Amino acid sequence: MPPAQKHTPLAGASVLAPASEKRRLTPALLRRSIQVAFAVFLTWVGWNFYLYVQWATGKSQAFTPKPPSVEGFLPISELMAARRLVETGMWDMVHPAGLTLFLAIGLMALLFRKGFCGYICPVGLAANLLGRVGERLGLNRNPPRKLELALLSIKYIPLALLCYFSLLVMSMDEIDAFMGAPFNMVADSSMLFFFLRASTTTFIVVGVIVAASLVVRNAWCRYLCPYGAFLGILALVSPVAIRRNADACTSCRRCQRACPAAIAVHQKARVNSPECLGCTACIEACPQRDCLHLSAANRRIPFWTVAAGCLAVLFAAYLWAVSTGHWTSDIPPAMLRRFHMIQFGG
Repeated sequence: MPPAQKHTPLAGASVLAPASEKRRLTPALLRRSIQVAFAVFLTWVGWNFYLYVQWATGKSQAFTPKPPSVEGFLPISELMAARRLVETGMWDMVHPAGLTLFLAIGLMALLFRKGFCGYICPVGLAANLLGRVGERLGLNRNPPRKLELALLSIKYIPLALLCYFSLLVMSMDEIDAFMGAPFNMVADSSMLFFFLRASTTTFIVVGVIVAASLVVRNAWCRYLCPYGAFLGILALVSPVAIRRNADACTSCRRCQRACPAAIAVHQKARVNSPECLGCTACIEACPQRDCLHLSAANRRIPFWTVAAGCLAVLFAAYLWAVSTGHWTSDIPPAMLRRFHMIQFGG
């Protein structure tokens, strides 16, 4: 097995760049701006959700409405709800926003690759920051090809198990029972308590993931995230992809070094990897004019298309859900409070 390759960050040339060049919108600037904006929004969502759970568990008498956006972090419930929707036409009214977000994120992948992972997911931002720290510390490595392929397959194992039980093993009666069970009613709160009441095992697992992310960029996203694996499969049919002009390529590999997933862009005519985030970092890193570009149905499109398309899908889904009653649950807060008291104590 060949030795692991050390990842060396690209030398920046911005010091000598003209002022107009510094101010222009770049893929990196666009991505970071959107990621930071969503991180701020989700921090606000998380704080309000914490206040809601404090009220729901009887630790506060000040009622704070639950922000429906937190339901986007319930992939198991969302997958079951999607199956029930397809088979019965019934929308999940326990976590309606969760199903809305699940379908919207899936549509993003079908149209704009894994733009959700590249621009919106808060874990992606954390992974990017850890990767930058790893670069500064000189820790970054790219695993050898055979090891890389083995690691890439890990995230498909929990995805396969989840799909097997949710889509094949469980009957619709069992899914209905799960959707209406008290545990599912407070599943989002259970997720919060998983971190607030973290065990030693939790700290060890998180510590290992953080350490791995310092050594290998985006280790969680590339090797472990089943949601990302699911979106990557959907993205294989996306019309949007990076294309390479072989005649202009010098195989300098700057594209591969800039890619968050370390894809060998310099070896492909069309980048249709399930790992591609559509972030266009490779285009920004390429020193050859007209070598790399973003395309849709063989037509060149602006690099910001993936970001703009994902945001458009997300906000359109939100507006549709709010206007049609598919965003906020109809379950009375008092009933949810009783479920919280039963599940977590008061």
